[in-house]
Amino acid sequence: MIRINLSLTRDTIYLDPAMARPLSRPIPDPTKPGDQSVWDYPRPPRLERVAEPLRVVLGGAVIAQTKAGYRVLETAHPPTYYFPPADVMAGVLTGPRRGGICEWKGQAVLFDVHGGDRLAPSAAWSYPEPTSGFDAIAGYVAFYALPMDACFVGDAQVTPQPGTFYGGWITPGIVGPFKGGPGTMGW
Repeated sequence: MIRINLSLTRDTIYLDPAMARPLSRPIPDPTKPGDQSVWDYPRPPRLERVAEPLRVVLGGAVIAQTKAGYRVLETAHPPTYYFPPADVMAGVLTGPRRGGICEWKGQAVLFDVHGGDRLAPSAAWSYPEPTSGFDAIAGYVAFYALPMDACFVGDAQVTPQPGTFYGGWITPGIVGPFKGGPGTMGW
């Protein structure tokens, strides 16, 4: 399916030739003071340090924990969090193997994740040689929240981004709608 960007305004419309009708971007959910709308996040995405501690639990074990993380903010996506490799427990990751290519960050590698008595296949990724602008996260590790027991930003347990392709973490105060679920790939 090919989509052609016909406008660069906030009301960008895409043409879906298979459906022979225009598709428009969704209306952002209402926000309250202190909320962040993913529709206010930039494209291309922005990398920023995280002030809150990050933690990942699998198989009842804390497998990654940091106070030195980064997050990537991109339009329509909840933030994706990256852990320094030194803050991922030894022996937790197996791989790597070639993953997908991000138009902004470059070639990813995937890891299987082990924790306690659990194995989560292809549940973490990294950019060994990211593109310019994302150099700070070279070798850092991101985790899909769905296969984990729990992931935390500060004390808030995250909700996984909808779908199985993207790895964003939804916390209270992050407002959508979010790309990733059925019918959202054209956003």
